[in-house]
Amino acid sequence: FVVLSLSSVLVHSGGVHGGHYYAYIRPTLSDQWFKFDDERVTKEDVKRALEEQYGGEEELPQTNPGFNNSPFKFTKYSNAYMLVYIRESDKEKIICNVDEKDIAEHLRIRLKKEQEEKEQKRKEKSEAHLYTIIKVARSEDLLEQIGKDIYFDLVDHDKVRSFRIQKQMPFTLFKEEVAKEFGVPVQCQRFWLWAKRQNHTYRPNRPLTPQEESQSVGQLREVSNKANNAELKLFLEVELGPDLRPIAPLDRTKEDILLFFKLYDPLKEELRYIGRLFVKGSGKPMEILTKLNEMAGYAPEQEIELYEEIKFEPHVMCEPIDKKIAFRSSQLEDGDIVCFQKPPPGSGQPCRYPDVPSFLDYVHNRQVVRFRSLEKPKEDEFSLELSKLHTYDDVVERVANHLGLDDPSKMRLTSHNCYSQQPKPQPIKYRGVDHLSDMLVHYNQTSDILYYEVLDIPLPELQGLKTLKVAFHHATKDEVVIHTIRLPKQSTVGDVINDLKTKVELSHPNAELRLLEVFYHKIYKIFPPGEKIENINDQYWTLRAEEIPEEEKQIGPHDRLIHVYHFMKDTAQNQVQVQNFGEPFFLVIREGETLAEVKVRIQQKLQVPDDEFSKWKFAFLSLGRPEYLQDSDVVSGRFQRRDVYGAWEQYLGLEHADSAPKRSYTANQNRHTFEKPVKIYN
Repeated sequence: FVVLSLSSVLVHSGGVHGGHYYAYIRPTLSDQWFKFDDERVTKEDVKRALEEQYGGEEELPQTNPGFNNSPFKFTKYSNAYMLVYIRESDKEKIICNVDEKDIAEHLRIRLKKEQEEKEQKRKEKSEAHLYTIIKVARSEDLLEQIGKDIYFDLVDHDKVRSFRIQKQMPFTLFKEEVAKEFGVPVQCQRFWLWAKRQNHTYRPNRPLTPQEESQSVGQLREVSNKANNAELKLFLEVELGPDLRPIAPLDRTKEDILLFFKLYDPLKEELRYIGRLFVKGSGKPMEILTKLNEMAGYAPEQEIELYEEIKFEPHVMCEPIDKKIAFRSSQLEDGDIVCFQKPPPGSGQPCRYPDVPSFLDYVHNRQVVRFRSLEKPKEDEFSLELSKLHTYDDVVERVANHLGLDDPSKMRLTSHNCYSQQPKPQPIKYRGVDHLSDMLVHYNQTSDILYYEVLDIPLPELQGLKTLKVAFHHATKDEVVIHTIRLPKQSTVGDVINDLKTKVELSHPNAELRLLEVFYHKIYKIFPPGEKIENINDQYWTLRAEEIPEEEKQIGPHDRLIHVYHFMKDTAQNQVQVQNFGEPFFLVIREGETLAEVKVRIQQKLQVPDDEFSKWKFAFLSLGRPEYLQDSDVVSGRFQRRDVYGAWEQYLGLEHADSAPKRSYTANQNRHTFEKPVKIYN
């Protein structure tokens, strides 16, 4: 035979739907165990490693051993999942010192690389206070990003070249690094500081002065940045000569204004950066039109329209520029953005966004929404590009068009709960929100998911109706049929019953129906026929309709109508709890009737075979406490008390095993499982 030694125990902690794994290992097969739990390794004794990993229940030690109280038990949520054994004959080969040569080469390389990266990060973190990150944006970045990654402002600073520079380094030395990186000679570089404006835009504000350029990088960052972070953001201005080689920056006076230009094409719906110019504050836009046409590749005399991009939060502000008024008079300053375009095309060439402001509005408000069928709430079915400013009518019309639905009023939408990742319980009412943005917001979060359903009648009409799902229990047949009843909200329970009579099969033409409220296998209410249906909630309660038995119509003055429920006892956490199941029902008990007589009627009503019925126990239950009855007990004598909250708190309990599958309704069962087969009619 083979001798084995237990080497390790893999443990799962949690439940069926998820959890966490860790392991107990004894590397040398000694009595010393170690617990490996992610990055934590701790010493453990044999008891923890082995004896406590069997799952099941655990008893807490008694605090008062002298008293005869039962010990408290609780379920353990961890147990051994896999055991690893080592053959005694192979012990010397496996339990031995591991040399570096025993580790595969690719693993050695990987481990070494990981260690070096870890050490580098640690070093950078410990030395972070000695360095400044300088982010340098150039015209090339603006060309690359505007119209692709961004539309507003000039650049995403997270996507430009960044330098990690020691704070003590003179800025002049940094310029030499820039020269090596970008191939721009030091004498051809002019750096501008960026500034965040009051309207939350971020623009080049002013060039560095010679005095500032003589400082260290650290001193310059403190000057430029009121916020206490380690970054310095700069714009590198480079002028190019006729041969497209860098030249020294042009002399700049206080009269000069640096403007950036974007070109918009309404037919292509395209916005792109085309360059920057210095203009005189006293000059007029009409003086640079020829130059702008040249930059755009247009004919020199091409008519163009100019707009200033002012801000984009919380909404877009983009206004026309008067070409005849001086730049300074139009309040243009360093870092401002001018967008221009050809005049909007005529009616022969229709376009969605004819001018810069309408296009920027579209870009700012566009929203790709993922639509899911309410019946399949986990699956994206299609996506539509919409605008946050779209009205309720705009949105349902676009969805209806996509689905090929003629009548958009038959669309009903439901918002997404960002926390539960489920549809919200209540759908959006007809024109109940103003804009798409209102549909997508959930508290302080914004979603991009909407759920849809196609109704059989228009939503405004449906909202005037109350829809109830009613389970009809046939008096003689072994089935439950679920009907959807749709009536005006002002209707009564009597109207529901009359509507139901036209849809169900009755045991005889004059049968009377009643509507019950059932919750967790107990009957809580018989609805009066005159009660309005508007406030009836069928989301959490089951509405059950049934014929009123003849015996209940002929109830005598001393007879009693009692609740009868199925139950079993569940021992949880050392406490006995009563658990109801199956279909509850009413039963008339006569004065002086014994349990033996009542049992005959119950067996006949439920059609339970003798061999099974003989195992049943019968109890009077009040507030969840069973008092078991003998065949000779007079049942009506137990049901005299009136000092209980509701009639459902006192009932005749039928104790037996629940042989039905654990769900509300299940098809193809024998009658004595007390859950009837279900048909659903909508």
